[in-house]
Amino acid sequence: MENNTVVLIGEVLSGFTFDHEVCGEGFYLIDLAIKRLSDQTDILPVMVSDRLLDICRDYSGQTVQVFGQYRSFNITKGNKKGLFLFIFAREIYFLRSDLVDATKSNTITLKGFVCKNPIYRETPRGRIITDLLLAVNRSYGKSDYIPCVIWGRNARYAADFEVGTAVEISGRIQSREYSKRLSFDTVETRIAYEVSCSKISLIQE
Repeated sequence: MENNTVVLIGEVLSGFTFDHEVCGEGFYLIDLAIKRLSDQTDILPVMVSDRLLDICRDYSGQTVQVFGQYRSFNITKGNKKGLFLFIFAREIYFLRSDLVDATKSNTITLKGFVCKNPIYRETPRGRIITDLLLAVNRSYGKSDYIPCVIWGRNARYAADFEVGTAVEISGRIQSREYSKRLSFDTVETRIAYEVSCSKISLIQE
């Protein structure tokens, strides 16, 4: 848990969708709506065990606090390949919505290794961004691959990281819609999930 910790507070938007079963334990996906200070909302998938919640109940509209990890899974659908990113819930608590502190409703800390050359770019509005893909180790020899977006002077700092560099990142998980052109006359709206970095530092060996 030390190298991958997530704390979320948000509103349950959906019922349970079955994902998989391991040794008789069922795992289900729900959507969680998490407000930003800017009043925008991130919709994030959370994977929950049937040992944590009663999957026969409808919790839509309730406010919950989730402690867990950010994980990835490689998916292949036809000719499409990509990462499915989700929060793996280890603990869930129900809260009163009027007691939620929006400044602490979405936090993540990751310790991992740069596994792809950073992409340094500038937005049409002139903002400087570096995209990092971070490999975060977990139990049983597995790793999660987490896309991270780094802004401003931190972006300039991270742009020169080499593959294999060990870093610690803190920030928040965000969702955003984007358009993918599939053909000349077909455009598909998709959702990307990434970590918006507020702090980054090197891990000294």
